[in-house]
Amino acid sequence: MEADGKKAFVAALAKEHGQGLRRFLAARLREAADDVPDLVQEVYLRLLRVPNHDTIRSPQAYLYTVAHHVLHQHKMSLSALPESVDVMDVLAEMEAHVADDPAAQLDVRRRLQELDALLKEVPPRSRVAFILHRRFGFTLEEIAEQLGVSRPMVKKYLVKALVHCKQRVEGMA
Repeated sequence: MEADGKKAFVAALAKEHGQGLRRFLAARLREAADDVPDLVQEVYLRLLRVPNHDTIRSPQAYLYTVAHHVLHQHKMSLSALPESVDVMDVLAEMEAHVADDPAAQLDVRRRLQELDALLKEVPPRSRVAFILHRRFGFTLEEIAEQLGVSRPMVKKYLVKALVHCKQRVEGMA
């Protein structure tokens, strides 16, 4: 089946079952509802990779089977993610650079506490992507591999974290 046929197949499924698919995923992801659009996209991408859609006897059942697998993989990857970086480790490292200036040490400590609070408000995958990229210097490809998502999805996670932090910082000013 050529690419146009695959796209038409997936578009028809999305039109007919898109709302139901979102409800299915949202009901199972109460704690990570922000991830539902990403998971829906992943389901459709996987459907586009199926070599021959003509052999699928029940497209709706197949759609939900794929969704179930995507959801399972997502939950497994979330359980493998670190909840946060130990701020005390980062603090000790930063304080070493300003060891002679107590005022600078206090400023570093305050800024890290603010950053930690901001990052706790960000969805888990966005937080982890941000920390891996900014703190540990991971490339987008390395983060994508760690999280089991595409490179463009990592970019979305980073943008989500940065926009949230920027909005909150601007709101404090």
